[in-house]
Amino acid sequence: MRSYRCRVCDNPLHFENSVCVSCGTALGFSRAEHAIVPVDEQGRYVDPEGLVWHVCCNLNLSGCTWLATTEGGQCSACDLTRTRPADDDEVGMALYPAAEKAKRHLVAELDGLGFRVVGKDPAQGGDPHEGLAFDLLSSVQENVVIGHEDGLITIDLAESDAAYREKVRARLAEPYRTMLGHFRHEVGHYYEWQLVRGEERMTRCRELFGDESADYQAEIERHYSEGPPADWEQRFISTYATMHPFEDFAETFAHYLHICDTIETAGEYGLTSVAPVSAFSSFRDVVSGIWVPLSIALNMINRSMGKDDLYPFVIPDPVLDKLDFVASLTR
Repeated sequence: MRSYRCRVCDNPLHFENSVCVSCGTALGFSRAEHAIVPVDEQGRYVDPEGLVWHVCCNLNLSGCTWLATTEGGQCSACDLTRTRPADDDEVGMALYPAAEKAKRHLVAELDGLGFRVVGKDPAQGGDPHEGLAFDLLSSVQENVVIGHEDGLITIDLAESDAAYREKVRARLAEPYRTMLGHFRHEVGHYYEWQLVRGEERMTRCRELFGDESADYQAEIERHYSEGPPADWEQRFISTYATMHPFEDFAETFAHYLHICDTIETAGEYGLTSVAPVSAFSSFRDVVSGIWVPLSIALNMINRSMGKDDLYPFVIPDPVLDKLDFVASLTR
């Protein structure tokens, strides 16, 4: 996350701040400027070009501080949510803000890395066939399967609850499980669908991740009955990545976002001094030269606080090639 400052009093701000705790100025997030900006008493902001923006109508519903183009309207990030819990679903609505917060984090990161984010609603300039949308569903009222299909990402809001999420993580023997991680993984499926096209990219993707035409359901059954290959650590970032080439790509994409975001945050707060990740010609150099020593240091800091490692993964050489391929998709 970037380090923001109040334009009125220069006090440090955080990504989700709606008010400056120092001077009391109301705030909004400008996606166009990638900045936190002051808004007036009516929640309006006039940008450098003279356009008037308004704080999202979902501020009190989901904590959204992003700016919308119309008064009383919702912002472009909220527009991406196709379905949310019903108002009378108290449990679902209590979990909903955490999911929207993770989604806003994701969208801001995708913008910064140069990934095109377009919705599905034609009325909002979206593409109904190739665009991106989210169903944030409450498993209180229905069985929810997290996944992606044709640009629609489904998220189970129960994953916003830390106790539930930890129970699932332990049952599946996963080293890491977060709501933001779910968003990053599922959007990886979307960008493989969108960006891995053309003979050259498809060929290289198959060389790295395997043949995506392998029967998905059969591979799921194999994975959960037999487990990962004995030598999985030498070729994959996680056991889940071993299930199918689609899952290997999505896991790798998620880790690409993990790494980029954490390095940028460390740079913003003075923990490391490096050029933007996008300035490197090889993501392999980013991982070996910056990420490995940084993640080791962060793991040791966590251990100093009696907590588990921040990044409990080892990146073998074949995964470096996969990460480099993912990084190349925006170039």
